[in-house]
This record gives sequence, C-alpha cells and structure tokens, in this order.
Amino acid sequence: MIRKRITYQDLGLIDYKKAWDYQEKLFSRIMDRKIVNREDLMKEDQAGKNYLLFCEHPHVFTLGKSGREENILVDRSKLNSGEISFYKINRGGDITYHGPGQVVGYPILDLEQFGLSIREYIHRLEEVIIRTLNQFGITGERLDGATGIWIDSDDPQKAKKICAIGVRASRYITMHGFALNVKTDLNYFRMINPCGFTDKGVVSMETVLGKAPEMDGVKNELKEKFLDIFEAIWIKNGS
Repeated sequence: MIRKRITYQDLGLIDYKKAWDYQEKLFSRIMDRKIVNREDLMKEDQAGKNYLLFCEHPHVFTLGKSGREENILVDRSKLNSGEISFYKINRGGDITYHGPGQVVGYPILDLEQFGLSIREYIHRLEEVIIRTLNQFGITGERLDGATGIWIDSDDPQKAKKICAIGVRASRYITMHGFALNVKTDLNYFRMINPCGFTDKGVVSMETVLGKAPEMDGVKNELKEKFLDIFEAIWIKNGS
C-alpha cells in the first residue's frame, strides 16, 4: 500500500482572514492541477499535494453558509470592533467561535486520492479527535444528528461539544476542518448559539481534566492519529 503524502504546517497564532486566504491559495493550487491534468493525479509526484494546517486564531466568530445570524447573541457593534472579528464563510454548519487555546486544523485534501466520500472523510476526522482525546483520558463521542465530538453524548440533556467540525468540499477537495477546545476561554461561546444549538453546552479539555494539557502535546497526538487514520506520511514545513 502506498501511503499518501501530506504537507504539514503549523501557522501558529494567525489572523483568521489571513489563514482563510492561505487555505484558498492551497485549495486552488490542488484544484487547478486536478482540472488541467486529471489523469496524472494518482501518480506519486502528484499525490503529495495535500496539506494539513494547524493554527490558533485571535477571537473570531465564523458563520457557515447555512447559518443564521440570529444565533449571534451580542450587539453587532461588538463584532469587528477590535475585541472580536466576524466572518461569513463558505463552509457548512452554523456559527462557531475560534480563539487562543484552541487547536484549529485545516486539512486540504483531494479525497479521490484517499478513496473517500465526504461522509467517510468527516467520520475519519471525528475518529482523529476521539482517539486523541482518549490519549488524555477523555471519552469523546459522536452525537446522532450533529457533527463534531461531544462529551456525555449518551444524555442529550447533558451533552457538551468539545470539538466542532465544519468543512467545504468541491470536486472532492476539502478545506476548513475542526476546532478542538484545549484551554479555550469558553465565555465567548455565551455570545452565540454554538453551531446553532440552544440547548447544549461547550467544554474544553481543561474543564474536563481540571487542568490544561500542553498545546504541543495535543498537536502531536492529533498529528499521529491523523497519520494513522488517513494512512499517510508527513512532509514537514513544505509549501
């Protein structure tokens, strides 16, 4: 079996719009190659053109293309005022928050190279998070009818989201991804109905464990699980 190659980059703390523009650049690079020379996409020299970006963002709300602005619970004058930014974006899902202390992952993959449907891709992303959390003694679970990873999902009244997932795909090329709450300031989630839910809360690894794990440790586990589940190898710091 030939393992797929994925370029890994950690962008650090980066403005949301700057990271979004960078995603679009990489997405377009893969798309252009796919359109122009589709028959060569499975060749080894082409199969390395996939990416996984990790980053953190300054405080920002993002609203998916199917989201509703009424899920923003604060005066709109607070948005883009310097304290917190706001963007309408081209992923699925409703509104969510990104901020420091949250590992945001942006896989930009050609799913045809991996032999995956969109549904299978999201399932694998969820599995990456579940297995990562398990390494820290946290039981993360899926919740029927909702994407992302949850704590106490067996009781819908107690279920709390620890990781949001929202993606865009065109010609089976993905962008956007997941946001895992590690030591995130959860107060910002009170300004929205997270992912459109009005009856479910949000947690972080810190609130579940009673102390915050090291961000680098969480990233390393995410990277390892991503490799295993997507049957890939890394190309570090490539472009």
